[in-house]
Amino acid sequence: MSTPTSSHAYGIGLIALIVGMSATVVFYTSFYLPESLAKPSVSEHILNPEKELVIEIVPGAVIEGNENYVPNKATALLTINNKVIWKNNDDTAHTVTPDHRQTDGYSGEFGSVGVLKPGDTYEFLFTEEQEVPYHCQPHPWMTGKISVEKSRF
Repeated sequence: MSTPTSSHAYGIGLIALIVGMSATVVFYTSFYLPESLAKPSVSEHILNPEKELVIEIVPGAVIEGNENYVPNKATALLTINNKVIWKNNDDTAHTVTPDHRQTDGYSGEFGSVGVLKPGDTYEFLFTEEQEVPYHCQPHPWMTGKISVEKSRF
């Protein structure tokens, strides 16, 4: 009678395949994905503008009909004043909320997280040309718009 012979080659091959697939998954998720999702390359002049643009939420802005964001229709120029700071000078909490979801390729999603209490600020570095209409979430009559443009020089 002959005895059945078994080969361990299939088992070793299966283990080698599992180890190889695991190494591929680890490489892909640890090195390839983070590199491909990295922030885009942006000029140092845009990342470090000459000045900052300050938009003030003025005292009494909560009262409908009063000025709210000053300047209300601001223009930021890339490399000049594309770092924008909203400062709450009112005695009421406010937000800086985009009318529609707005993102910047480098800085990410635009909009303050939570409310800006009196004296708080919200900063955003714009790195791309865009126009962003925004408002205060609890006070929707408070509206503003910022246009980000390329500087001429």
